Amino acid sequence: IRVSYENEINPGGDLWQGWGTSLCWWANRIGYDKTLVKLAAETFFDPKDGLGLNIMRYNIGGGDDPTHNHITRTDSDVPGWQTYDALTGIATWQYDADARQLAVMKAAYKAAGNDVILEMFSNSPPYFMTNSGCSTGSFNSVDNNLRDDCYRQFAHYMVGVADYVQKRMGLKVTSLSPMNEPNTNYWPAMNYKQEGCHFDAGGPQSRIIEETALELKRMHIDNIMVVGSDETNPGKQVEEWEKYSQGARDVLGRINVHTYGTNSIREMGQLAKRENINLWMSEVDGNGTLGRGEMAAGLWLADKIISDIAALEPSAWVLWQVIDTHVSKEGYKGRVDKGPLNREGGYWGTAWADHDAHTIELTQKYYALGQFSRYIRPGSTIILCNPERGSQIRAIASVLNRKVTVVVVNTSADEKWVSIDLNPMSPKDGA
Repeated sequence: IRVSYENEINPGGDLWQGWGTSLCWWANRIGYDKTLVKLAAETFFDPKDGLGLNIMRYNIGGGDDPTHNHITRTDSDVPGWQTYDALTGIATWQYDADARQLAVMKAAYKAAGNDVILEMFSNSPPYFMTNSGCSTGSFNSVDNNLRDDCYRQFAHYMVGVADYVQKRMGLKVTSLSPMNEPNTNYWPAMNYKQEGCHFDAGGPQSRIIEETALELKRMHIDNIMVVGSDETNPGKQVEEWEKYSQGARDVLGRINVHTYGTNSIREMGQLAKRENINLWMSEVDGNGTLGRGEMAAGLWLADKIISDIAALEPSAWVLWQVIDTHVSKEGYKGRVDKGPLNREGGYWGTAWADHDAHTIELTQKYYALGQFSRYIRPGSTIILCNPERGSQIRAIASVLNRKVTVVVVNTSADEKWVSIDLNPMSPKDGA
């Protein structure tokens, strides 16, 4: 493997910004338990003793109609920041409603240290701003669910939360994403989880992007950028960029995209370079495996990370949830937790939380992610390593403070010897 500056990436002029996870939904589930909160902050965000994740994506919950009882996942019923009186039409702020997720966010923010990046994102507007009256989606899941007369109200809601976190909690918010996988048919009303809201590409998406930027300006907040659209795959994200209004393009500070599908992934990376705009891979996970046994899920994740970075060339890579399942005798709100992960198969997340024992149980997937996040640090130059065609070896390298780090993944079932040539690194920065 030849490591050369010739293959370095520099998305939108940015060096590597880091690794992260959404706090949705696991933080909402564990945040009542001080032991689990402290343990999670250390395990996932501490750069010395944990994974060293420095990016956290806080979910501004929509809440749901209190008469509904269809959200059956024990972690996914994320509270809203406002209560609504249907008789008066008045929404009242409830700043302690999401105390559990905020507790995890505060502890994680402190543990991550100087490199911390806090992004806020919305899965859904509050239920009373939707056409369906339900925060899980519209009755026809391809219909826009934010009411036409609520765009500014929704923008004010999101910016109001960000303002509270900055002014009252003293945590700097870097960015705000008003949509999650918006141009899809994934989000029906009365669903078992709160995860998205449909916005058509073009006018509706452009409108909420522009309205969010305007609300930041109205509230004199100049340090938070608007990002979007957090679409489910690069192909859809390319389509959406092309349909944004010029006003929406002008106010976007970054493109966020997920890689649950990888269609047009290289085109997405090239678009970001052409437009000179920063690009994140802001969410993905899966239950894939490479091979058999306990390490199979970890090898899949390592291969996914390198494949994404090589094709998309982002400045950050963010896992969906570090904890995807929970163990608890009592469950939550009368609902039953899914139980421990099957370490020998494919699974989402890197760990599970045992609420009875007050522990977090780690998997090999956790340690595989750590091979990247602990050693490729924010501020690094990322270099794509291109082994010989047909090779089952994948690798990326990083350079920071004259140190070269190479992460190599063997996707085969056989032992491989790898030769790493660092001679081409000498001309730049004394590496």
